[in-house]
Amino acid sequence: MRTAVYAGSFDPLTNGHLWMIDRGLELFDRLHVAIGSNPSKSYTFSVADRLKLLRNSIPSCERLTIDEFDNRYLVNYAKDVKADYILRGIRSPNDYEYERVMRHINSDMAPSITTTFLMPPRDIAELSSSMVKSLIGPKGWEKSVIRYVPAPVFKALEEMDHS
Repeated sequence: MRTAVYAGSFDPLTNGHLWMIDRGLELFDRLHVAIGSNPSKSYTFSVADRLKLLRNSIPSCERLTIDEFDNRYLVNYAKDVKADYILRGIRSPNDYEYERVMRHINSDMAPSITTTFLMPPRDIAELSSSMVKSLIGPKGWEKSVIRYVPAPVFKALEEMDHS
């Protein structure tokens, strides 16, 4: 059984993340979608809210697990859930450089875990959580953001105070 981990902050979850999850379910027998937290980042949503938004945005599937891996290296989380693969997306040269370095570090820590890279299609290649967050605030932001995030995330963003 091929098991993979797809990890991110998912703050907020975007349609690009959903594309990666869909492809992960096509490629692997089991997929663990795991929320990580970086102490040097500030987040829009709590981990509990991000878990809820993931669960509300992705149809239930017995081959899919949604989890968090707080205060652990991703590769150690992958070992804990008996994953043989880490699934990562590459949208740009900057992503490539970062992911290349992380792939080698992860391989040093767990040589049996393979990192697999996917490139999203052109229509979502520029999409990121940071980009979505940068669009929120100005009058009419809703018309711009709605196309980039799943409905439960859009609703949660609308309910926030953006003043």
